[in-house]
Amino acid sequence: MKNNRTGGGKVSPKWIIIFSIFSFVLGMLFTNRVWDPIESDGRIMRRKEQETKFVTDDCITNKDNDLLGEVHKTQQAIQSNRSLGNSISELKLELPSNQNSSKEVKDDNLISNKTKTVEDKIERRKKAFMVIGINTAFSSRRRRDSIRETWMPRGEKLLQLEKEKGIVVRFMIGHSATSKSILDRAIDSEEAQHKDFFRLEHVEGYHELTAKTRIFFSTAFTKWDAKFYVKVDDDVHVNLGMLATTLGRYQSKQRVYTGCMKSGPVLSQKNVKYHEPEYWKFGEEGNKYFRHATGQIYAISNDLAAYISTNQPILHKFANEDVSLGAWFIGLDVEHIDDRNMCCGTPPDCEWKAEAGNVCIASFDWSCSGICRSVERLKDVHKRCGEDPAALWNAQY
Repeated sequence: MKNNRTGGGKVSPKWIIIFSIFSFVLGMLFTNRVWDPIESDGRIMRRKEQETKFVTDDCITNKDNDLLGEVHKTQQAIQSNRSLGNSISELKLELPSNQNSSKEVKDDNLISNKTKTVEDKIERRKKAFMVIGINTAFSSRRRRDSIRETWMPRGEKLLQLEKEKGIVVRFMIGHSATSKSILDRAIDSEEAQHKDFFRLEHVEGYHELTAKTRIFFSTAFTKWDAKFYVKVDDDVHVNLGMLATTLGRYQSKQRVYTGCMKSGPVLSQKNVKYHEPEYWKFGEEGNKYFRHATGQIYAISNDLAAYISTNQPILHKFANEDVSLGAWFIGLDVEHIDDRNMCCGTPPDCEWKAEAGNVCIASFDWSCSGICRSVERLKDVHKRCGEDPAALWNAQY
């Protein structure tokens, strides 16, 4: 009984080995079953990590590429903006240049047009030997008629004198302060009858004689290309043939200013006929004017008329017209010719000279600054002191 319990309680080594092997195998199987998913999951995780990393890297790469692309685009935009800015700057720089060029072209065109206008005017200027402007006023109709009846040709003879001898004779007059007044209409009517007026852009007035003289020379120079321009008062007798012959001797000279030269006192006292408001400019009281031609008649050459025309706006006006003209020339290289034949007295003075073969150019009374009572006396002066009627048409110059 005892041997059976002992023998029944012991385990055989064989079975122990088998059991151990079986446990080992079972453990191996269990281990593989448990760790395979982990390893598989690990591989999946690692793959996912790799894929994630790859995707992340790819995203980063794509993002970097996109970012680089944007940066590149931005740089291009900046460069484009810079180029645009430079272009705008260049345009701005060019624009004033173009504007200046346009302005210069316009200015050149304007100057060219003005030059052409001046040239056209010069080309349209009529050639003449001398242009005589007879200073007259609205109230001097009878004086004008007395001149027409004596030393000034009329009608066809006046036109013939201009065409054949180059001598233009006109009554010069402006207009009244009121447009189309009865005074202006009277001159228009007289002009329609005689056609011997030279109308000026000037308002008539005794104290405006300097301005009128300046405008006459300037306007006459624009209209006629003459050798000489003459101003004469409408109460003076003139021998046109002798005037033309005398001036003809001066054609070779430049800047000629001829007349009866004088140097009268500067009158500072007010309420006298020839009062000079600017007397202080001539030095101490009692001084005399510089030499100038008396205002009844004088002549200037073409170049001096051009000077007046060019500088008309800045030529100073003194109270007396003859003084003003002398002042305009005092600082220039002008030849002053004192011709006493241009200021003969009325008969018997001019008559004696005519009988002696020394016919006067002009005659008047110094006491009246013209022929006293010229309307009544001019015919007599002309009869006694006038040149031969053929002298004018035979004059050589």
